[in-house]
Amino acid sequence: MREVARLAGVSVSTVSAVINETTIVSPRRAQKVREAMNALDYHPDQVARSLKVGRTEVVGVIMPDITNAFYPEVIRGIEDTAGQASYSVILCNSNEDPAQEQRRLNTLFSRRVDGVLIACSDAATAYDSLIRRRFPIVFFDRLPAGAQRGAVCTDNLDAGQSATEHLLELGHRQIAMITGNLLHSTHRDRLEGFRQAMQGRQVAIRNEYLRSGDLQTQSGYESGLALLRLPQPPTAIITSNNKMLLGLMRAIGDLGLVCPAQVSVIGFDDYVWTENFTPRLTVVRQQTYEIGCRAMAMLLKQIGSEGGSEQSEVVQLKAELVIRESTAAPAA
Repeated sequence: MREVARLAGVSVSTVSAVINETTIVSPRRAQKVREAMNALDYHPDQVARSLKVGRTEVVGVIMPDITNAFYPEVIRGIEDTAGQASYSVILCNSNEDPAQEQRRLNTLFSRRVDGVLIACSDAATAYDSLIRRRFPIVFFDRLPAGAQRGAVCTDNLDAGQSATEHLLELGHRQIAMITGNLLHSTHRDRLEGFRQAMQGRQVAIRNEYLRSGDLQTQSGYESGLALLRLPQPPTAIITSNNKMLLGLMRAIGDLGLVCPAQVSVIGFDDYVWTENFTPRLTVVRQQTYEIGCRAMAMLLKQIGSEGGSEQSEVVQLKAELVIRESTAAPAA
């Protein structure tokens, strides 16, 4: 900073004021300081600054599967909102492993992040210690068991219900569902929405029509084959994850079946490939970008409160059923 001040012909305190925006500096002087910083390739020491102000202006994000197309769009919302507040983001992938998630948390704590956003890899993991010590933390997409505050997600019960009701209105009664791990709030709530819709129309739910996968394409493929090879296969299938939807569509093709003439399909999440698939896929569209924006805004509010004591409620965003060509009335 002394070198920058000497080159710019100003005091060190003026350089500090320009960098930290603590006091008003004339535009002419501020420009001279910035030109000197560029000439010397000077970058403020953020570590030293964080020790002085007690904040790093960095947050951590832990997601369970970076290869799932759902999360990059959420991350975009997180980063855009963080950037508006001059915050940086460290991204971590837990690979659906609670042990890895804990290691990522430890790494983020060691780097003194101001707060953490987490999509849980395991709903049974205890986060009580973090909440008790008032460390700023917000859950997004997947919520831990009993979460009553500090979370942003889709209204998954309503989403599962609306997808099922669409099929029921088309005349389907033999409806199957492929879910992910039911310990995860997202898939548990979507299945509950499915159950409520079926029960509301007094339609029996057959045990063999309920399959649980590991959220990967192969499990969607294997579940699809198992369902469609039943003596009385379902006329419609809902998948609660986009990767398993791809596997299901491959199973339909490998068995030589035609969608939706022989089996209707509904998936979750809307991407470029869902609209360019053959047939164009009916999906439940989540507000992925908005989830990221709202979660980050909630975390910033916690960080700004005394000791992270600000705790918001659970925000549930409504999903939209996008009806395309993969759903139709069942064959006679």
